[in-house]
Amino acid sequence: MKRGPASDRVLLLHIHECLRRIAEYTQASRSTFFETPLVQDAVVRNLQTLAESTQRLSETAKASQPQVPWAEIAGFRNVITHGYLGLDLAVVWSVVEQDLPGLSRAIDTMLDQKGDSTRQP
Repeated sequence: MKRGPASDRVLLLHIHECLRRIAEYTQASRSTFFETPLVQDAVVRNLQTLAESTQRLSETAKASQPQVPWAEIAGFRNVITHGYLGLDLAVVWSVVEQDLPGLSRAIDTMLDQKGDSTRQP
């Protein structure tokens, strides 16, 4: 996929969907996450997918939200992709609880700037 406004929109919608799924799977409940291996697997997979998608966003798109730690997201993707045997679920939950709300707001803003109204709430 060639980088640019059209691909950015597709990637942003994909990231938005990953964030929506994570919220749905966890229901913002620490216990749901820690007590259910299926939820853990689904959350980790969606984190991996959304992080990979952020790496493919254009630099222009990323520059529109400079408060988002894009490089850290890329680094986290490498941890969850390659460190699966030593993955610390407490760290994963911390990301879900503390980092995803801000990322979600940034993605929504980016989609709004593109005039996208097709995403689900």
